[in-house]
Amino acid sequence: MKTREYKVENHTIGQTSRPFIIAEVSGNHNGDLRRALDIVDMVAESGAQAVKLQTYTADTITINSNRPEFMISKDHPLWGGKNLYQLYEEAHTPWEWHEEIFSRARSKGLVPFSSPFDSTAIELLESLDAPLYKVASLEIGDLPLLRRIARTGKPVILSNGAASMTDMDRAIRTIREEGNDQIVLLACTSSYPASPSESNLRTIPVLANAFDIQIGLSDHTMGIGAAIAAVAMGATVIEKHVTLSRADGGVDSDFSLEPHELSALVTESEVAWLSMGSPSLKVTDGESESLRLRRSLYVVEPVKKGDLVTASNVRSIRPAGGLEPDMFDTVVGRPFTADCQPGTPLTWAVV
Repeated sequence: MKTREYKVENHTIGQTSRPFIIAEVSGNHNGDLRRALDIVDMVAESGAQAVKLQTYTADTITINSNRPEFMISKDHPLWGGKNLYQLYEEAHTPWEWHEEIFSRARSKGLVPFSSPFDSTAIELLESLDAPLYKVASLEIGDLPLLRRIARTGKPVILSNGAASMTDMDRAIRTIREEGNDQIVLLACTSSYPASPSESNLRTIPVLANAFDIQIGLSDHTMGIGAAIAAVAMGATVIEKHVTLSRADGGVDSDFSLEPHELSALVTESEVAWLSMGSPSLKVTDGESESLRLRRSLYVVEPVKKGDLVTASNVRSIRPAGGLEPDMFDTVVGRPFTADCQPGTPLTWAVV
């Protein structure tokens, strides 16, 4: 059964199109609108199709509390010692920036969209005519939020970081129950940065078979290796965090791609997709010249009519044109029926 493909503006998400590359800005704007716009420009230059924001404020996603439940573990490599409110206050994209960022993205041919974290965020994104939505991994269990997103009728991209099969099934059923079957599930390891050994990309075909939807990868590993491997496993969407330079800092900069890396991802993911080909074993159009150069039996010494075929005057060499090499034992000792010069293909016309 062929999994349904989805149209997003001028792009198709599915196996028949190159991978849909999403560049996640997240908090790498570092509180500077100009930098956010520069990131959008960089994404456009890379050849990626989409740029994504996260639409929340610290107050819409959490509360300012230092209770243990609200504290990030002290040994966290990036955000240790902060409470959630402090992290999100630093990382959020101001709502008043959204319209300008969306406008810049569209002017550059990009698909702009976002992850909303509450109803007010959905309202903002609907006012900007967002063409699709992303549900962050840790919101997969917020079924009321999923219902509100599903009711927009737009495609929904859902990350599965830290989620069980039950969580995924319940989320997908919830979206489908609202009449929306345009769902992409992203395999995701919800750690920052993530270790490639925990990516478990072999789950991609398993998820595709389990839910009959497009599967992608939301990748938090360093570099592009895991993302390229995911395409080879059948991923049709790749999401990576991006920045202008990791040296500039930022809440997600350590595991974000720089411009040259994003460009390489776009190029190499398409190479991986093209290389998948089809499961049919046949000679390709590009192999026609090689097929012409395969070994066959040729006359390699001058012979006269009546001479016998020997290992000295007939050999298996390149190119094709003569009898198959395995026919030598059949023709050895037989007389030539015509004079032949070296380079004459040995065929039944001359022996």
